[in-house]
Amino acid sequence: MIKIAPSILAADPLNLERDVKAAQKAGCDWIHVDIMDAHFVPNLAYSAETVRRLREVTDLPLDVHLMMDNPEIMVDAFLDAGASCLTIHAEIDRNVPALLDRIRSRGRMAGIALRPGSPVEMITGILDRTDLALMMTVEPGFGGQKLDARVISKIRQLKDMGYTGEIEADGGIREDNLESLVTNGLTVAVMGTALFRNEDMAACVKRLHRIGRGE
Repeated sequence: MIKIAPSILAADPLNLERDVKAAQKAGCDWIHVDIMDAHFVPNLAYSAETVRRLREVTDLPLDVHLMMDNPEIMVDAFLDAGASCLTIHAEIDRNVPALLDRIRSRGRMAGIALRPGSPVEMITGILDRTDLALMMTVEPGFGGQKLDARVISKIRQLKDMGYTGEIEADGGIREDNLESLVTNGLTVAVMGTALFRNEDMAACVKRLHRIGRGE
C-alpha cells in the first residue's frame, strides 16, 4: 500500500503540533520534513530542533529531506533529533556515498534525492547504499507547484531496474495524478497542500490509500 507522507511545509507554521497530530489521526503514514538552507534552494525552512520537537508529539516516522549544499555538518544533529529517514541530494559536491553509509551506520534509512532535471543514471552506482530514492516532481524550494510529468518516467526506470527501496516523489501530487505515479512504481507520496488544506483530511487519506491499492 502506498505510504502517504504529508509535508509540514504546507502546514500552519504557528500550529505545527496541531497539524501533525491531525495528519496522524487522519491515517497518514509518515511525516515529511523539508530542510532548506537558502543556498541549495532559494528558501529557508526548519532545523534539527524542529525535528526534535516533532519527535516529541508524534510516533510516525519522520522523513527528513536535506536540501542543503553541505549536509555533512548536520547529519548527526538530525539523526540525534529523531529523524527516521534522512535524504540528501545527489547533486551536491560532497562524498555522497560516505554520507549515505554514515546515515545507515546509525540504524536509520538513507535516502538519495534527484531534482527533476537530474537523470537516474546519476545515482545508479549508489542505490545499493540507499533505502529510499526521492524523485522531485517539482523544483525544490517552494510548495504549491505543478507536478512535472516527465519525472514519471524516472520513477518507472527505478522500478524496472528492480530497485527494492522505497520510491518517493514530492511536488504537485494530488488525488487526480496519484494513480499514474503508483502504476509506475511510486511507494511513498509526499503531499502538502492537497492534505493540509483539505477540509476532510481523513477522507482524503482513505481515498489515497485506496488508489494505492489499485481500487
